[in-house]
Amino acid sequence: MDSDGTLDDLDERLVSALQADGRAGASDLADATGVATSTATRRLRRLQAAGVVGGCRPAVDYGALGYDVTAVFRLDVDGEGLADVVEDLRATGRMIGVYEVTGSDDVVAIGKFASTDEMNAQTRAMQAHDDVRSLTVNVARDVVTEGDVPPVLVDE
Repeated sequence: MDSDGTLDDLDERLVSALQADGRAGASDLADATGVATSTATRRLRRLQAAGVVGGCRPAVDYGALGYDVTAVFRLDVDGEGLADVVEDLRATGRMIGVYEVTGSDDVVAIGKFASTDEMNAQTRAMQAHDDVRSLTVNVARDVVTEGDVPPVLVDE
């Protein structure tokens, strides 16, 4: 990573290798990027220190866990209550993504539920929130792709 915070080609390859296998060790990263293990280790530490990469998460198949209902919630929120609504959505334990957005909605959240009854209960709770002006819910008919990570591209 350059002093101005931009990634170079090696950084891009390291991040891509980590996206493919978040548990890869330094020697695996070195092999994947074609550099010495010490170089991969040093670069990885710099990326971690800069906050570019961190942690390790498993790929979760929510359907295999019984969460067969995926819903997208779009909320129009009173501006003063935005932080409370976002925190309440996070606290449900059912949201895999909560986003503050531009446009006619203020928040978009994606949730996973074991049943439509569970989703409906969450919907009613959101509708009853004092700071939610309106709520639209879309139920996904099929999960086409989820959890894919876009490639990290270095500006040429």
